[in-house]
Amino acid sequence: MSYNESAENYLETILILSQKLPVVRSIDISIELGFKKSSVSVAMKNLREKGHIIVSDSGYITLTESGKEIADMIYERHNFLSSWLKSLGVDEKIAAEDACRIEHVISCESFAAIKKAVEGQFSL
Repeated sequence: MSYNESAENYLETILILSQKLPVVRSIDISIELGFKKSSVSVAMKNLREKGHIIVSDSGYITLTESGKEIADMIYERHNFLSSWLKSLGVDEKIAAEDACRIEHVISCESFAAIKKAVEGQFSL
């Protein structure tokens, strides 16, 4: 399952915001990511066309099953990798930034192998 990094980041952001807010709108994503509303609007159109989100008439954004699957995968990778790096002594901010880069390029196979090895050694 390989998607572009930008789409993955948007889907992950929608997931995170949906856990904090009663509804997610484009403006919420724009504020969270520090992007222009027009950029977010184009991204939402692309995600909607690919079937990863639904946008209601009121502008509320909801992840579809495929969108949630991608968002969950990226969010799990991010949390796991940043926790692991912090447990190795990496500064929290650097660990989060590095995890954000790694989460998009690592294969499912490599991530699963690392997770299995790490879970046997650390309590994350």
